[in-house]
This record gives sequence, C-alpha cells and structure tokens, in this order.
Amino acid sequence: MDGVDAALVDGSGELLTTYAQPYTENVATLLQRTAAGDPLSAGDLARLDRSIAEVFSRAALKLLDQGRVRPAQVGAIGSHGQNVYHGPRDTPPVTLQLGDPHVLATLTGITTVADFRRRDVALGGSGAPLAPALHQALFRSDSEDRAVLNLGGIANLTLLPADPGLPVRGFDTGPASCLMDDWCRRHQRGRYDAEGAWAASGQVSSQLVEDWLSDEYFGRLPPKSTGREKFDLGWALAGDRGAGLDPADVQASLCELTAVSIARALLQQQENTQRLLVCGGGVHNIHLVRRLQAALPGVQIDSTAVHGLGPDWVEAVLFAHLARAAVAGETTDLEAVTGAPPHVYGVVFPA
Repeated sequence: MDGVDAALVDGSGELLTTYAQPYTENVATLLQRTAAGDPLSAGDLARLDRSIAEVFSRAALKLLDQGRVRPAQVGAIGSHGQNVYHGPRDTPPVTLQLGDPHVLATLTGITTVADFRRRDVALGGSGAPLAPALHQALFRSDSEDRAVLNLGGIANLTLLPADPGLPVRGFDTGPASCLMDDWCRRHQRGRYDAEGAWAASGQVSSQLVEDWLSDEYFGRLPPKSTGREKFDLGWALAGDRGAGLDPADVQASLCELTAVSIARALLQQQENTQRLLVCGGGVHNIHLVRRLQAALPGVQIDSTAVHGLGPDWVEAVLFAHLARAAVAGETTDLEAVTGAPPHVYGVVFPA
C-alpha cells in the first residue's frame, strides 16, 4: 500500500522499462485507515478511488516518457487496482480494488483493462492468486518440479510440476510481509524492517509461532486466498499473544511464521519441489529468505532475476499479460488455482 509499480512490456512479453510511483501522503494515510478497518464515508471512498487512478495515470505517463513511447503506441494498460478488501469466503463473497479505470483511461488516453478479480469471485472462485497465469508461461521447466513464491503483503505459491500432464496450481499461504510491516510501524521509525535486520536481532518464540500456525487457514486445502482482513495485528495479538515478549522477539517470530507457513504449504502440496523462484518486495528481506532456506534445506532458492525477470516487476508484467489476453478476448484457465471456470480476466475500458 505504498505506491504503484509500472512496467512497459512489448508484444512478445519482453520487459522494456519500469517505473515506481509512490502514493501521496493523503492517499497513503487513507489506505492505512482502510487496512486498519476504520470506516470511510462514501465520499471518502469515492475520492480515494479517483485519487488512486490519478496516481496510476501519472505513473503510466512517466513510464512512457522514460521509455520514449507515445500513448498512441500502447495497446492497453493492465491495472490491477489497489486492493482494499478481499473476502472470497464472506457471505456473500466480495472483493474490491480501487483506482477508477474510467479516470485512468481518460487521463492517459489509453484503453485500460481492469477489474480482474470480481468475475472470478462471482463465478465461485477465490479471486486470487492470478500470478500462475504468467508463472506458467515464464518459469515452468520440463526437467524439474518448480514453484514460484510471491512475497507481498500476503505470500502466494504457484506450483509448476515438470509433468505436462499435471495442472499448474496456486494459492495464498498466509502472511508474507504484512504483519512484519505493521509491527515495524508500531515499534520502529520505518515502514518496514530493512533487510530483516530487526527480526534478526530477536529470538523466535517457537510456542508463539506454533500458536499462530494452529489457525484453521494454514490447514485448509487449496484453492484458497486471504488478505489483511484476516491477517492483521488484531489476529496476531489476540488472547494476549506475544505479551511480555520484547518487540524484537515478536518481529523474529512473525518472520518465522512467514517462513514456516510457506515451507509447510510447499512440502504438503508439492513435496518433490527442486527449485523455488522468489519474487515480490519480500525478496529484499535477507533474514526472511535465510529462514525460508533453513525451512527448505533440500530446495534450491533463486530470485526470479536468475530466470529472466526482476523480482520487483513480476506482478506488473502479469497484468500486462492479462490485459493483452482480455483485449484479444482470450479466456484464461485458472480453475485449478481459484476454482472458477475459464473466463476472460478483466474488463476493457476504452480510452
């Protein structure tokens, strides 16, 4: 919830240039309020929807200027939007991403594809993760079982078996950086634990980690997805969890929760995984990656950069990939991932 990553991708799928646009302080504050469960008025929500689209449009135009490409040369923008609520198991199931695509298309003059998740949820799917659509195309191998791990606020796995007769699967494993970031904001000056140094300074409470891992989500079979609505500090600290521990020890334990929950999920769902490709902002948390390697001693862990795509840009390239398919009217089959039948992901908003 700190900004938007933009990627310029050509027709062959090659990444040409990238740009990151931070949110304004006002937008960031409102998003933190939504993450904390604070109520927003209808007017505040509408203005936030517009403001996010304006940030997106500035990012898109600066990206094009950096790449020396005119808007008229661009086939489409793929905009995931800013996720503010994801409740696929609510009654009724719902999901909401902000960043008005009408505004984005108008301000950039570029056809925009957006609203990628709600049809999947309407069709009975979990609405996430969608990344397996790209991971399969870029990273699958016929010589080894692989998995791709995205470390955002929430962690998700894509399982890529070498056997072409087996389906590609994917699911959210639970928290990646969201709880560590929130705890860091509460007790440190920064927005995140740079390189995991604070976590590395603490001692893991094994009892606390196992208490967290007893939550039913970790034992639930895929397809499944989750979000901050589930995994927030209210959840982590419920029942006086962590009371009496030094804050650094809680941070160390939150990092261990992420590593162990991912490792257990991977070994349960694809026990012969030989290589794990990691992407997302969490790849820069050196301590987290070390703890993940300790939990998966028999697995080779690589950054996606080793396999052709920088870890910070995989998600942005994904929505370029899905936008191209949507403009062409192509269906995408993620039934083994989300549970929804094949359909066109995204809605086209003409410039």
